[in-house]
Amino acid sequence: MHLAISLEDVVEMIPDGARVMLSGFMGVGTPDGIVRALADAGKKDLTMIVNDAARPHCGVGPLVKAGCVKKFIGSHIGVNPDVQEKMRAGEIEVELVPQGTLVERIRAGGMGLGGVLTPTGLGTLIAEGKPTVEVEGKTYLLETPLRADFALIAARSCDYVGNLTYMLTATNFNPIMALAADVVIAEPEEIVPVGVIPPDSVKTPGVLVDHVIKRAA
Repeated sequence: MHLAISLEDVVEMIPDGARVMLSGFMGVGTPDGIVRALADAGKKDLTMIVNDAARPHCGVGPLVKAGCVKKFIGSHIGVNPDVQEKMRAGEIEVELVPQGTLVERIRAGGMGLGGVLTPTGLGTLIAEGKPTVEVEGKTYLLETPLRADFALIAARSCDYVGNLTYMLTATNFNPIMALAADVVIAEPEEIVPVGVIPPDSVKTPGVLVDHVIKRAA
């Protein structure tokens, strides 16, 4: 792991066409500095795995507005008109996934599982073309795991070996996405000496974190 790499380093590291998990819930718990840097750099053809489309100015919104996103995988686009317009124009492919299913697919990807069985979506468009499995007389959809090339996560604090802690609801998708990507990049608000974060407050151990940058002011 490398501490305090620059945003410029992150931009160089993530190529066009990458598959990227981005933490956050309506922009809360999103690494805003990384998002702005990628948008300013004009990255192209990214597949973004994110809970929601947030709004044009936050979350994944700046990447959408800058034309960086080719495909969006998430649970909700209802308050981001940019995503809706680009979807209607055929400029962005949108795969809507029920929120509970989304987080379990990411968890499955992180844990090395072959999929998730869920009744959510049976009898709807979500189920079209997906295999089903019967368990004790009940039918479930088989949802496949989700993994990414990069996970971009935000943290409240990070120590010198990469242990992360989060603040309240800003925790959201951060810990689970940190399990499910080849490269994990964290943007903390502060970097502190080892021991400042109590061991039982560590939500993502440093062994999972590849790179850390300082959160932009």
